[in-house]
Order: sequence, then structure tokens, then C-alpha cells
Amino acid sequence: MNTNPETSPATSPANSALLAHARFPLGQLAATPGALELLEQHRVSLFDLLARHVRGDWGDVGAEDAHTNDQALIHGYRVLSCYTLVPGDPDTRVWVISEADRSVTTALKPEEY
Repeated sequence: MNTNPETSPATSPANSALLAHARFPLGQLAATPGALELLEQHRVSLFDLLARHVRGDWGDVGAEDAHTNDQALIHGYRVLSCYTLVPGDPDTRVWVISEADRSVTTALKPEEY
């Protein structure tokens, strides 16, 4: 295990710049095996989706759900983003959910909810 803070991915300059634009904390990160398999199959980085999520890019949610997410940041509710890895193919959707207390953010396929 790498414990050197100078080389740890969590403290790299790229991650620091990303977190500077974060709208809320992600807490502990988790992902289901199904989501990880889907991301690998389509060569999409989970970290790219997390970066979008934490910046308030909710992905493929409707206007009402986007507004609900924005309000959730103000009032401390759960936040849900949806990213479709292959446009037009609902079987390639990945949800990213941050719990209301911001203790955990999980990536999963909708059917795993």
C-alpha cells in the first residue's frame, strides 16, 4: 500500500484541481461489480463520472431531477446522477448516488438499486 502523500493519487495535483471545483463531498466511494464491469466494458473511467457528479453535472437526468439535485445540495438530501455510456442505449446506464449525509457515494447499475 502506498502511504507516501507525495505520490498518493488522492493528493496528486490533478485530483487537487478537480476537488477545487467540487460542490459537495463524496464521502467513502463504492461501486457495485455490475457497474465496474460495465465501465470496463465501455472503457469509461469511474473517476470521470465521479468528477462530473461532484461538479454538479448530473448527466442524463431530466430538468426536474436536476433541479431536485440542486436543491438537495442546499437542504442536505440524496443526490443522484445518471450517465449513459452509449448514447441511446439504456442498458449502459450507471447511476452515481451520494447519500444525504455525504458519507458514501456509490456507482451502480439501475437494476442493482
